[in-house]
Amino acid sequence: MSPGGAAPGGPGAAPPAAVGAPLSVGRAGGVGDTGDAGALTAGGSVELAVIERGGVIESRHLGAAAVVDASGRILRSVGDVHATVWPRSTLKPLQTLAVLGTGARFADDELVLATASHCGSPAHLAVVERMLAADGRDASALQCPAQWPLGARERAERRAAGLGPARITMNCSGKHAGFLRASDALGADAASYLSPEHPLQRRIVETIEAWTGEPVRATSVDGCGAPLHATSLAALARGIARVASGETADAARLMHAVAAQPWAIDGPGRANTLAIERLGVIAKIGAEGLVVIGHPSGAAVAVKVLDGSMRATTPVALALLVAEGLIEASAADAVLGATVEPVLGGDEVVGRLHVTVH
Repeated sequence: MSPGGAAPGGPGAAPPAAVGAPLSVGRAGGVGDTGDAGALTAGGSVELAVIERGGVIESRHLGAAAVVDASGRILRSVGDVHATVWPRSTLKPLQTLAVLGTGARFADDELVLATASHCGSPAHLAVVERMLAADGRDASALQCPAQWPLGARERAERRAAGLGPARITMNCSGKHAGFLRASDALGADAASYLSPEHPLQRRIVETIEAWTGEPVRATSVDGCGAPLHATSLAALARGIARVASGETADAARLMHAVAAQPWAIDGPGRANTLAIERLGVIAKIGAEGLVVIGHPSGAAVAVKVLDGSMRATTPVALALLVAEGLIEASAADAVLGATVEPVLGGDEVVGRLHVTVH
């Protein structure tokens, strides 16, 4: 497949040698391994952050992280960056590139909703409804599960209105609306758009492999019902770095849309949206302790917290980008100050989260 009219050497062509080459990493005990590693383990993890209460460490977050440039060069490895991870929603930028590669057309806010894990605000739902209506559909065509909105305020407002979970309020509803539009562009059966054998889903696998520079390691089903493909943490970071650099016309189109409509990828005041607004990056969370942040210079960080906690993901990712000189510490601190919940004792702040890798 040739996504987005790729430039020579881009994802539509054979990956350059540096992209496909094995990446070395020091595992626990100092043993190097460039093979096809299994899932991230405790032995392959390091301490990423701690929670301190009253001057004493209360909790520790273990995991791994990779900072990679678009050529495949590792700028920083923390833990086993060749471990296999389920990327969850951090794959959405690559899924969106596959959608764009079908020729489907989107307004900026629609394209970002196709990439989003949205909080379920009325503004988000209005864009998804517009996408569906423009294609002659309504929310009954969505095959994501009925769920409460991701945002706590949005859940409370829906309960207060006497409403329950719905497919359109599920945080991946924009992605599913994008899948439906892409199915139409391909002339494929929209009713089976989640089948692994659907032409769009086959394109998504090809896109992931082209942009990450390695074959998918396993396939399962994501929480939203879509096929989910496992990668190494380093390969995930590499794919996002290439997207962030605007390597092809479609990647540049996606980055432009995200910069123009950052509210749509998450929600006003939420971590991904604030990072995009204030730092000029693309940021995307994934369930079970994942985040990716791509810098326009062509670098990206991918973080996986071993136990699936989301609390430390963005702080660790930003700390690593600061350490590589990609963003200013003061700007990162401003994002974290607005999004990281304090450690409270009653009404008083009695502790904080400390990132322990720099």
